[in-house]
Amino acid sequence: VQLVESGGGLVQPGGSLRLSCAASGFTFSNYWMYWVRQAPGKGLEWVSAINSGGSNTFYPDSVKGRFTISRDNSKNTLYLEINDLKAEDMAQYYCARWDYAMDYWGKGTLVTVSS
Repeated sequence: VQLVESGGGLVQPGGSLRLSCAASGFTFSNYWMYWVRQAPGKGLEWVSAINSGGSNTFYPDSVKGRFTISRDNSKNTLYLEINDLKAEDMAQYYCARWDYAMDYWGKGTLVTVSS
């Protein structure tokens, strides 16, 4: 199993970004997937989840309305679109596979928010 995130970078406050997570080594379309972030000096925070078919998505209140998770099962890729970026969104973002727990994680991609 391999999960590889990309798309992070330096963005100004109010800007937008789309993160990608390329999955391999398993049948991607069979699994729910999560995005989880860790801000500097803080713990892990899940920011979105999507069911295996992509028809249902879930968000905590802290990001609802600004984050959009999606997936393309034909490309084995998970996405996270972040709009109206805020300073508190600065974090390492990870994608994770769900199988009764987050059993596999990528190495993450860094999102920096600064003017």
